Formats: sequence, C-alpha cells, structure tokens
Amino acid sequence: MTQHQHLSGGFADPVHDAQAAFRNVLDALARPGRRFALGRPVAGLALGPAMAHMLLALTDDDTPVWWQRPDAASVGWLRFHTGAPLASAPSEAAFAVLTDSATMPALDFFAAGSMASPEHSATLLLEVISLDNGTAVEWRGPGIQDMQPVRVDGLPGNFWAQWQANHAAFPQGVDIVFTCADEAIGLPRTTRVRRLEGI
Repeated sequence: MTQHQHLSGGFADPVHDAQAAFRNVLDALARPGRRFALGRPVAGLALGPAMAHMLLALTDDDTPVWWQRPDAASVGWLRFHTGAPLASAPSEAAFAVLTDSATMPALDFFAAGSMASPEHSATLLLEVISLDNGTAVEWRGPGIQDMQPVRVDGLPGNFWAQWQANHAAFPQGVDIVFTCADEAIGLPRTTRVRRLEGI
C-alpha cells in the first residue's frame, strides 16, 4: 500500500463540490454574519468539515498555508489534494488554519497587504467552540442590512479590540472565516464590530 492510499479523501465530486464550497465561502464574506453550511466530514481527518472543505476549495500550489497546530496527517492531506505549501511563519501565509482560538496569534502577526496591493493579505480560517454562546456583538457594514448580531464563542479577551485596529487599517487588513463543525460565517475587513457592553 502506498503512502497516498493512507490519505483521507478530498471532495466526493471534485468539480461540483469545489465550486459549491468556493461559492459558499464567497457568499459568507459578502454577507457577513450569515451562516453557511460547508459540507460533510472528511473521513479520517481531524479538521472540522467546514474547515476541510474551505481548504480544498481555496488553496493551491501558490497559496502558502500556516497551521497553528500542524499535524502531519492534515498537512500531508492538503498538500496531496491541492499542492498548498507550508508557510513557516504567520506573516508568510495566504491562509492560516487556526484551531485553538483562545491561544491564536494576534491579528497583526499576519500579512495585511499594502495600500497598493491590499489583496496580498491573509485570510484566517478560525475554528471556534460555538457560533451561538459567545459575547454578543453587533456587525455593520457592506453586505449587512442595518445590523447583524453575532455570538462567536472562545475568542481571546482582546479579540474585538484587535479587530477594531484591523478594520481601521482598511484597505489593508486580514479577513476571517469562523468555522464550527459544518458551518461558517465570514468577517471581512470592511465590517465594523461593536460589543454591546463596549470594546
């Protein structure tokens, strides 16, 4: 049996499933705070289904990925299916896989792009404990009609203060997609966030 035979599968229907996952990620970032389902679990893989499907849909051999807690199985699985190289530092990543939200690096550790090329910034894929039980915040901005309430659970205590600085740096800054099991919600840098008790 070859090494590749030990790897978990990718999309069951590579073309259709990749298109669907990619479209859902774009919709999540275009409609901040709304939940999108992103596929079924990948057998034998520790990553949640939403995280796994986003990685399959978004990465390729030109998008370095930084893993907060890399495990050989997940890194090898993604490299086999998409060719995504391993970034050695957060600042070098096009995408970051963050699976321990409470101890994640600060947002300014990641590439924020430049004023001339804001697209050269990182997208953070952040697995969280829950999308229901966290501190109540209000999101406003493009793609949101009036206000979107959000309750992401398990974030560092100063996360929303960090987000204020990230938002203020627009057009530079990172974008984030929160995942929990098979669901995802997008937080683009254009979104203003207010904690109900103040930041």
